[in-house]
Amino acid sequence: MNENVNNSILGKYGIIVVLLLVGALRIFIGGGQLAFPSDERERWRNRGDSLVVTDDRVVLPRRGNIYTHDGRLLATSKSSYTVSLDFRAHGIREDSLMIHIDAVAAALARQFPERTAAQYRTLILNGWQQRRYTRHVRLINRDISYLELRALRDDLFHSTLRRGLVATERNSRIYPFGENFATRTIGRVHRDFGAGGSSGLELRFNTELRGIPGLKNRQRQRDNENGRVRDRWIDVQIKPAQDGYDIITTIDADIQEITYRALRDRMIALNAEAGTAIVMEVSTGAIRGISNLDRVRHGVYAEGRANAFSFMHEPGSTFKTVATLIALEDGIVQPTDSFFVGNGFWRANSHLDVRDWSHGERGYMTVHRGMEISSNVVMARMLLGGYRGNHARFIEGIDRTGISDTTLVWDIPLQGREGTMFVQRPGTVGWSDLTTLGVMSYGYAVQVPPIRTLMFHNAIANNGKMVQPFVVQRKMRNGRSVQEFSARVVNPQIASQRTLEQIHDMLVGAVATGTGRTAIRSRYFDIAGKTGTTVITEGGGRTGHFASFVGYFPADNPQYSIFVGIRNPAGNISGAGVAGTVFRNIAEQIFLRNERLPIESVPVDTTLQRDPRINHGKWQHNSILLASLQMPVSGTEEASDWVRMQRDSIGNHQPQALTLETGVVPDVRGMGARDALYLLESSGLQVNLSGSGRVVSQSLVPGSRLVRGNRVDIVLR
Repeated sequence: MNENVNNSILGKYGIIVVLLLVGALRIFIGGGQLAFPSDERERWRNRGDSLVVTDDRVVLPRRGNIYTHDGRLLATSKSSYTVSLDFRAHGIREDSLMIHIDAVAAALARQFPERTAAQYRTLILNGWQQRRYTRHVRLINRDISYLELRALRDDLFHSTLRRGLVATERNSRIYPFGENFATRTIGRVHRDFGAGGSSGLELRFNTELRGIPGLKNRQRQRDNENGRVRDRWIDVQIKPAQDGYDIITTIDADIQEITYRALRDRMIALNAEAGTAIVMEVSTGAIRGISNLDRVRHGVYAEGRANAFSFMHEPGSTFKTVATLIALEDGIVQPTDSFFVGNGFWRANSHLDVRDWSHGERGYMTVHRGMEISSNVVMARMLLGGYRGNHARFIEGIDRTGISDTTLVWDIPLQGREGTMFVQRPGTVGWSDLTTLGVMSYGYAVQVPPIRTLMFHNAIANNGKMVQPFVVQRKMRNGRSVQEFSARVVNPQIASQRTLEQIHDMLVGAVATGTGRTAIRSRYFDIAGKTGTTVITEGGGRTGHFASFVGYFPADNPQYSIFVGIRNPAGNISGAGVAGTVFRNIAEQIFLRNERLPIESVPVDTTLQRDPRINHGKWQHNSILLASLQMPVSGTEEASDWVRMQRDSIGNHQPQALTLETGVVPDVRGMGARDALYLLESSGLQVNLSGSGRVVSQSLVPGSRLVRGNRVDIVLR
């Protein structure tokens, strides 16, 4: 009986458990239905299916531009696109493809005539048929511009092929002034653009120019419009890219062109191997022009090595300026002291014979005249006699001037010993008490690159203040200066005022009555400078000659200093005839370019409009300007916030309303930089500005559809 009772109780418990489980299941199902109704469940399922996120992609920043000191573009970046079709892209349908393929092929042939419409049709059909094996097919053989890409997208707008259009952005560097316009100084970037600069300023300031990459990803969203499901891809920005800084150089485009042409033409005439010419502003140390040319083949020259820094050989007679200044400053000699020259040959000792370039009996010659005609004998006698028993004192004098400063860092990246100075020193290997100081007096046993020779002579022109030549003067971002650069003062005073005046007079005499009297003298102004000719020795043997001239002008009020050096010229190898003529050519062109007639000698041209031209732009600003200049205005009722400025038949300034439409590219032609930048940037565009004055062109067509974030280039003149 007890057993029956137990079985009855267990059966009842089993029924209760089953009922509880059924109830719990019903509650769970009901709760799920309550939280996720069938229509909501379907919507979220579709949402999950439609939302596809690709991997993160790098957003390339714009590499900064490089400009001349007055805003002319030296280097800029250009975006181009490699275009292909992805035939496995979601949403491409065969029925739509066949409907639109003829129209698409015809449009492609019109825009990209590299292929015919039939060829484009065949290319697309073959790609569709082979999509299982080859996913991507290049549609255009060449890389295309952004404007071409936008037009291509419009051509494919009604075709499902638009969903498979893949455009891969590529950047390239453009140098508007050409391949020989200070190329070695400005530098170049690697073929792989992402690797950055490979030489010159492009390499030295690579970090600043390249900017900081950003990140984005692409998301596919499925839209249901009027019962028709469409897919579209959107870019989602994760981290914005930071564009690179712009670099403003000291280069003057006009002076650079003058420098290049003068050097190149002379080198062609002499069939020279290589050369350099540097133009430096005396007071600031700013390099306004620099050309480094190497012979490619007969009559053809191009920028290659940084010759202004890499001509690491003995300078020859241009070093006599250094030797004489130190001797004068040390009180070893006076300009009127005389030394016996005889017929231009002096045997100093059994190991050293000194010869002048010109022979003939001359008897005694002063230090002043010895500098003017570049007498090796006078220089050697001066140093060997004046520093007898204490040669190290002269070497200390070299270091004291600053020309041999070992801490100088140049704007341009160099290799090895380039840009440094080598001086033979007492007690080191190669020094001889019998010969070294003697040959050093006329430019041997030292190695001075042209840039340092120029720096020294510029200090004489600058009243003794030695400044380091420099090329970069400003870093900018978004049109605003973020860092300014100026010349480093190497030595505030290389010598006393008396010594500077004495050496200056000698340099003036060297051109007026000395070695430069026939080839370098100018009829427009006086020039001060020193010629140099040296034998180049490498590997223990002679390899050629180096002819140079360094100086400054106008001598009575120096504005520019110039160094010209030409390596291995054919025929005449004198510093005056080879390099001095280039100096005079550059100097005279710069002088005449800057020369201005007295205003009283200029007659009034009554045919020209003398009122200033008023830019298009904001009427509030223009109205204030017109009122302050008391210029006549008419038709102000036509003015709006933004206006175009015109003149009526009687010369009155007349504002005309400028309509700005949302979603289209504004027309900023004729505006100043401030108004143009405001309009374009407030529209969401990235602006690249070059030049100065008023806007003469813009890369995006006014009135075309505006895409925020796109870049627009504007040119001012």
